[in-house]
Amino acid sequence: MVNPAPVVDPADPAVNPAPKTPDLSRPLPQTTTIKDTPGYTVFRWVNGVVLVLVAAVTLYPFLNLAARAFSSEAAISSGNVTVWPIGFNTTTLMSVLTQELFWRNYLNTVVYTVVGTVIAMALTTTFAYVLSKKYLKGRMLLIGFAVFTMFFTGGLIPNYILVSELGFKNTIWAIVVPQAINVFNLLVMKSFFENFPTELEEAAAIDGLTTYGIFFRVVLPLSKAVLATMVLFYAVWFWNSWFPAFLYMDDPHLYPVTVFLRNIIAGATGTGEGLSDIAVQVGANVKAVTMLLTALPIVCLYPFVQKYFVSGVMLGSVKG
Repeated sequence: MVNPAPVVDPADPAVNPAPKTPDLSRPLPQTTTIKDTPGYTVFRWVNGVVLVLVAAVTLYPFLNLAARAFSSEAAISSGNVTVWPIGFNTTTLMSVLTQELFWRNYLNTVVYTVVGTVIAMALTTTFAYVLSKKYLKGRMLLIGFAVFTMFFTGGLIPNYILVSELGFKNTIWAIVVPQAINVFNLLVMKSFFENFPTELEEAAAIDGLTTYGIFFRVVLPLSKAVLATMVLFYAVWFWNSWFPAFLYMDDPHLYPVTVFLRNIIAGATGTGEGLSDIAVQVGANVKAVTMLLTALPIVCLYPFVQKYFVSGVMLGSVKG
């Protein structure tokens, strides 16, 4: 005969003892803190001072440039301008900004930069993705062909003849096409794609994606860091580019703003064609204004891509 199981009373203190109430009269145990060693404290202070000095040295030229742009010619010539304008004036700045041709050339620069960056990114990403596949036949030949162009070029005269024969003179293509692929950027992106997890691509292929689907729907969305970095590199490259336009364009209305500002500096220093209403200011003030107007848009662009900059370069240059 089986004995029945004993009945357990949940209210029995022996079964469910009451939780112990913490004794608040006793002090709580103190956590142990690790004190910095004297050597580490000195290191932190020295490191902080060095970084502050580096930041100051880096920031000073920009502040000095802005101060010179709004200072008088006499103060600039005497060397009294540091980081604050002396003899505040906006004569040169307004002389530049009131020119209709300046805004036309500024719009040209924006168009050239946007179109050039889009084309360059399309060619660079696709070419780099192809070169990252080690099973590609002729891969080393293509890499060698790209690297060869880093050290050897056709020369100025053959390039000029080629662009002219293609009918690119006085068009946007004279600026965009010859600079469509930067080999350094190509190699950085190739290295990044080589480190891309192949398991993701294989899983996408099993799910039915084609090569183009894998590239556009898997690889590119996971490559935002290196893509943002390359966009910044190409945008700065096209924004600051002036020699191709100076060489291949004859119509001033097609110039980018860099050529326009170059002509102002040349005119202010007596070495080229300038603007008549800038004669009141000498070259020192004009140079500061032109450099400020040229650098300001790119400086404003940096904060939006800064978080991708370091990670993008490191991911694309360090072999995993």
